[in-house]
Amino acid sequence: MSNTLTIHHLRKSQSERILWLCEELGIPYNLQCHDRVPPAMLAPESLRQLHWSGTAPVIQDGEITLAESGAIFEYILTKYGNGKLVLQPTNPNYADYLLWLHQANGTYMPAVTSLLMARMIGESDESPTQKIMQQRANANLHAMEQQLGKYPYLAGNEFTAADCMSVFGLTTFRLFIPSSLTEYPNIVSWLQRVGKREAYQRAMQKGEPGFEPMLSAVPQLPSQ
Repeated sequence: MSNTLTIHHLRKSQSERILWLCEELGIPYNLQCHDRVPPAMLAPESLRQLHWSGTAPVIQDGEITLAESGAIFEYILTKYGNGKLVLQPTNPNYADYLLWLHQANGTYMPAVTSLLMARMIGESDESPTQKIMQQRANANLHAMEQQLGKYPYLAGNEFTAADCMSVFGLTTFRLFIPSSLTEYPNIVSWLQRVGKREAYQRAMQKGEPGFEPMLSAVPQLPSQ
């Protein structure tokens, strides 16, 4: 078991997923937190010095420095997971596991991040780009709602790394682009379910002390 793993966590960012994954797996790690820089609330220079990507998550494991959520998930699951939180190819839900493990950063987050960037520069909600990205985000939410109507978790009856990967975009990210999930009761029920997991609660307490996870359909935004 590694005792050299360091997670570099940018507060209020997708790197919360890495803390959660390690808590679920029971992997010891060192935590280094970084604060966003106002007014744009981008990552600080301390992260740019670690990796050319210049943002979180970043992990260090001995001489290895690695970025990208998907790559970090695969690295930790393969090297330290001992088969936990993954489905094997023989499992009938293996394709579901793969889809939802990659869907968050492959499709949903690019769509909603594009919406955020467009709004930051004052682009109209009726612009062609905004409409396309909103349609793409909505299609992802509808598909997730249907999946969670059939199963308690994204990959089926088992909680997996796909759930860990997918929560951030529907919770903490809503600090940056507030939205309601009232049209998606199955998603909200899932968020409530995973939010009760002790590993999730420990990860959020360590990475975001004093921050109330945004697990409801219309969460209360923190006061400025």
